[in-house]
Amino acid sequence: MIENQTPPKRTSGISWFWWILLAALILWNLWTILPRGAGVLDIPYSTFIDQVKSGNITSVQIQGSEISGAFAKPIPAPPGSQTTSFLGASPNGTYQDFKTVFPEVIGDASLIPLLNANNVEIDVAPPPSPWVTILLTGGLPFLLLVVVMVWMGRQAAQSQSGIFTFGRSKARQKKVDGTPDVTFADVAGADEAKEELKAVVDFLRHPQKYIQIGARIPRGVLLVGPPGTGKTLLARAVAGEAGVPFFNVSASEFVEMFVGVGASRVRDLFAQAKAAGPAIVFIDELDAVGRRRGAGLGTVNDEREQTLNQLLVEMDGFDEHQALILLAATNRADVLDPALLRPGRFDQQITVGLPDRLGREGILRIHTRKLLLAPDVELHLLAGTTTGFSGADLANLCNEAALIAARENHPQIKMTDFEEALDRSLLGAKRTLLLNEDNRRVVALHEAGHTLVAWLSPEADQVFKVSIIPHGEALGVTEQVPGEDHYNYSREYLRTRLAVMLGGRAAEEIGLGEWTTGAENDLVEATRLARRMVTRWGMGSLGPMALSANEEQPFLGYELAQGREYSEETAARIDKDVQALLEERYEAVLALLNSARSKLDRLVEVLLKEETIDRDVLVRVLGPRLIHNDEENAPTLLVAEKGKA
Repeated sequence: MIENQTPPKRTSGISWFWWILLAALILWNLWTILPRGAGVLDIPYSTFIDQVKSGNITSVQIQGSEISGAFAKPIPAPPGSQTTSFLGASPNGTYQDFKTVFPEVIGDASLIPLLNANNVEIDVAPPPSPWVTILLTGGLPFLLLVVVMVWMGRQAAQSQSGIFTFGRSKARQKKVDGTPDVTFADVAGADEAKEELKAVVDFLRHPQKYIQIGARIPRGVLLVGPPGTGKTLLARAVAGEAGVPFFNVSASEFVEMFVGVGASRVRDLFAQAKAAGPAIVFIDELDAVGRRRGAGLGTVNDEREQTLNQLLVEMDGFDEHQALILLAATNRADVLDPALLRPGRFDQQITVGLPDRLGREGILRIHTRKLLLAPDVELHLLAGTTTGFSGADLANLCNEAALIAARENHPQIKMTDFEEALDRSLLGAKRTLLLNEDNRRVVALHEAGHTLVAWLSPEADQVFKVSIIPHGEALGVTEQVPGEDHYNYSREYLRTRLAVMLGGRAAEEIGLGEWTTGAENDLVEATRLARRMVTRWGMGSLGPMALSANEEQPFLGYELAQGREYSEETAARIDKDVQALLEERYEAVLALLNSARSKLDRLVEVLLKEETIDRDVLVRVLGPRLIHNDEENAPTLLVAEKGKA
């Protein structure tokens, strides 16, 4: 794959200014360092003595072993002599200045008296500094100045280049060369989505087939589903199957603090994609810019709305015969602007949901292809015990099992490694929390209550494991796994779930005669479930009427301004109905546990002794479980749901 190249940087006028200043400094240093004038004659020491004796020397300067000075009358250069001058000799070929070398080794004690006798002015200067000192004091600062100016010039060029490219798209372009990295063979658990996307691949491969028959090319495909279900992976697989360039960008990368930048980046993105067509443009997390306009109750994000408007315009501006497909992904399709979702823009909406059991098994096979698995690993059992897991969750499960096997120095990944990884994923790591005997008994009694209610309730999910070892934030856990994937829940099943949630608190009341704070999470979850049963699913005394929006989603527009859509009287009836449902379930649980008090006490003692017990031990302690459906083929591994103490 070849990444999209960054546009060439432009050289700014500021950098040219620094280069001109650098040249001027170099010329100035040359002018001050190099000798100037009529030239300097280099003469032997004997000639110097002769000139002193003849009275032709007016002044001398002695600096170390070098003597320099001036003649009283200019003389021509003797044969074989050398001159030192930037400008050369004077026009008449004579020299006024001279220099010679003093014989320091032999010495000349008569030199100073000779100079005094001939009235020569004498000047003594300190010896010249070593070349290293000259370099450090003169050359190094100059070199640093050059480096600083070059760096400032580059920074100025980059800044100016950044200004000119500020409005360019930040999309990553990937070109498919040879074998693609991702194809539909690398995607599992989304068979329906793959079938729908194969039509997009066929169009990108053979656009003329559709154009000739008069079909209008689809412009946009919206992938909708929970996080981690493989929406981005599907988009990459479409590009890999079609063999076309793939532009990948997150919607949040369009939005900046400056108004108009996002719209400019949208225009640039589509211009690049059209030039590279046929191509795929993939925008992840579309809701970052595609939220419903006018839902801010007076406060408007101009930049986001301008970006959205430009996106709408670009999607309308597609040539009907242009092979360009816009793929987008979101897990919040309910907050998108209606103008985005109309036909002609996003023509198709493909739901990418959580995988079923066969889909989970396929995902596990993909993520374990490069892992060293032991013979006892059964992926179909893992698939059955991971109900509700997304593709990302399953990938993390496989990686966590590999990490555990490596830490334990296992040559291969065993089934026990997957079991521990699943425990860590759902419950958290085990904690070395030392509890005294009284606290251990409270935890055991609480978990025994959950377990016994589920064991004696035919509609409840089967219990697989019970532990009083702290995991994560929980002091104990009761692990349940459904016999099969649930897509619809009956009223009796939900009532049974309420009973299982309240079983821990009821067991505390029976065994201790008081309540503890361990049932906090159970009460929160039970109240939330009961309220949904009354307000959203019409399972209360209010009848078949939905009275509230989705609790996990923020209210928009009118709902935010009004608070809620029902009266205070109805709210009071809802609270009363929820309370009545919870109290009725709690009384039923108390009666059930009192009737099986001996089993409750026996289960508590086993938990205190073993700390963790599985389904086989539960069968020995509690006896066979009465069920309504056949569980012979139910998975025998781990957990799908948990109850916290």
